[in-house]
Amino acid sequence: MSAQVDFYELLGVERTADGATIKSAYRKLAMQCHPDKNPGCKESEAKFKAISHAYDCLKDDQKRAAYDRYGHAAFENGGPGGQGGFGGGAGFSDLGDIFETIFGGSGFGGGRGRQQQRRGADLRYDLEVSLEEAFTGKTQEISIEVSASCGECDGSGATPGTGTRACTTCGGHGQVRAQQGFFVVERTCPACHGAGKVIESPCRACRGEGRVDKPKTLSVNIPAGVDEGTRIRLTGEGEAGARGAPPGDLYIFVHLKRHRVFERDGTTLFCRAPVSFTTAALGGEIEVPGLDREVVKIKIPAGIQSGKQLRQRGAGMPALNSRGARGDMVVQIDVETPTRLSAKQKELLEQFRATETGDECPASSGFFSKLKEMWDDLG
Repeated sequence: MSAQVDFYELLGVERTADGATIKSAYRKLAMQCHPDKNPGCKESEAKFKAISHAYDCLKDDQKRAAYDRYGHAAFENGGPGGQGGFGGGAGFSDLGDIFETIFGGSGFGGGRGRQQQRRGADLRYDLEVSLEEAFTGKTQEISIEVSASCGECDGSGATPGTGTRACTTCGGHGQVRAQQGFFVVERTCPACHGAGKVIESPCRACRGEGRVDKPKTLSVNIPAGVDEGTRIRLTGEGEAGARGAPPGDLYIFVHLKRHRVFERDGTTLFCRAPVSFTTAALGGEIEVPGLDREVVKIKIPAGIQSGKQLRQRGAGMPALNSRGARGDMVVQIDVETPTRLSAKQKELLEQFRATETGDECPASSGFFSKLKEMWDDLG
């Protein structure tokens, strides 16, 4: 590819394009013709070098102004901005952006500076609570074993009175460069792990890590309305970072114990309530104790059938982070047939049966009427 091709034409942008447009065009082309995306393709390699050189010029205001005025001559024979060619390149930081986009790695990184301290790991704690505790909320203490900042060296990892020195492997930069073909890749220094410095005399208590395992007791606030899987975050209560790096977080995952009476779906409470067949026939009222120890009175309409659900508004679970809002309680009625009757009760039931006309139970009479019609049709 000729070195005299217009830089704007190479990148496919207008001469009036702003910096963001030029950068966007360059990144798109660079990803298309990057040598690692086109192994063994000399044309792609040449185009990649050309667009990198073009972008190196146009991204810099002074170089761009010189190019707009003098053209390619601005970078020949020691002219203004004379750092042409791929050696002046698109800059390691720009190539690093492209490398990350293509490969998802850190790749290039010149100019990015020393690797940031890595924060401590986040921790998980599974906490089981009863449905009553989820209803009212509570404060509970938990005990965990966690890496905490070393008290002996105050988290530095160095023996008190001693310090650190620059890493000789990376020269204190935290990264080392390796030549790969025509470009340079930077990687985290294997000696100092990106810190850029090494400890002269490691602390004996933590062996240079700056943290030690310690038991910790924490007070956790469980808000009213928590549900299965609710996550509570305690910032900074996770593992301490190595050598003074910030700590991670602790996540409390709430799990609900199985309840003897109620089942829960969001803010709705479900339960089953058996009622006598006389109450089902004549109607009445039953009392269901709520989780707040208040009695919930459920009115039973006369003639209710087994499986019917009755809803009591506002008698369910509180909504999480709400101000008094509550769901409903749903009671499923199970009509119970008596299994032990006294002689008097049997006599009364016999008298009732003698007066039955079939209209008392329309579902039953309808069913047997359909059976009779079926038999007549078959006969």
